[in-house]
Amino acid sequence: MPLNVQISFHGMDYSPAVEAAVRRRAEELEQFSDRLIACRVVLESVNRRHHQGTLYGARIELTVAGRLLVADREPGQHHAHEDIYVAIRDAFDAARRRLQDHMRRLDGRVKQHDAPSIGRIVRLFPDRGYGFLETETGEEVYLHRNSVLDGGFDALKVGDRVRYVVDPEESEQGAQASTVMPLDAGH
Repeated sequence: MPLNVQISFHGMDYSPAVEAAVRRRAEELEQFSDRLIACRVVLESVNRRHHQGTLYGARIELTVAGRLLVADREPGQHHAHEDIYVAIRDAFDAARRRLQDHMRRLDGRVKQHDAPSIGRIVRLFPDRGYGFLETETGEEVYLHRNSVLDGGFDALKVGDRVRYVVDPEESEQGAQASTVMPLDAGH
């Protein structure tokens, strides 16, 4: 079934070229969801006395399987929005992101973050700004001074317990902690 697209022009003249651009962008959204039912687009001209030219705003309402997703791009101070096509592009980019996020939630593909783990500092090289912690399974994980929260690297001591998150991308040193939070008193 073809997507139901409604376009409204407020404070500006109807333009077949603008309508065609909106319809093309709306059809592109269909590739992100087979549950997309309708797309309502409101284009408006906003004249403000302190601006040289006319600014355009665009509001997009997507109906997806009984739910309404809204992307609203107000012109604000964006001189780029003196071009209606830029306002349309920005609004549809925001609508696409909202639609993709909604579909990920529906499909259960929402990003899950690993829970922080507990480890113990086993080696420190304060002059070089790095050290190693030992995991509960006995593995060593590299940590850099910048990964320790609140600039607490200099207060760390061998034996201190820390809560940490391992970066999924390994460094040259192997597993690397992206975030380290000291747990022992005095930190």
